[in-house]
Amino acid sequence: MGIGVVTTAMKARAIGEPIRSGPGRKFVLSLAPALVAGAVLTAVLFRAGLSGMLPGLWLLLYGAGIVSAGTNSVRVVPVMGFTSMLLGAAALLAPAAWGDWFMAAGFGGLQIGFGWVIARRYGG
Repeated sequence: MGIGVVTTAMKARAIGEPIRSGPGRKFVLSLAPALVAGAVLTAVLFRAGLSGMLPGLWLLLYGAGIVSAGTNSVRVVPVMGFTSMLLGAAALLAPAAWGDWFMAAGFGGLQIGFGWVIARRYGG
């Protein structure tokens, strides 16, 4: 999230727009609903003793937020979001003990892989 905020601020500065309008506003309004839903559902599932579902939920909702926010970006960004959503769905169907591996694959592997593609093809 921090990288997204920094790069959005850089893009806004490059085109001479304040961060609170244009790119910054679109980024926040696109990503925030999925993250807020994730925070609320995290509390609910944790209280219900269903913390094994959290990795899948986080990947699924983070991916949904990236798909939404990615509509204002290069084409590969929504693809990254859909890939994260698929990984989240797989995590929800897999044994809960595999949750850490799904988290590493999604928030580590996917981010690094797609980040590399974006940096190489689109200059960051």
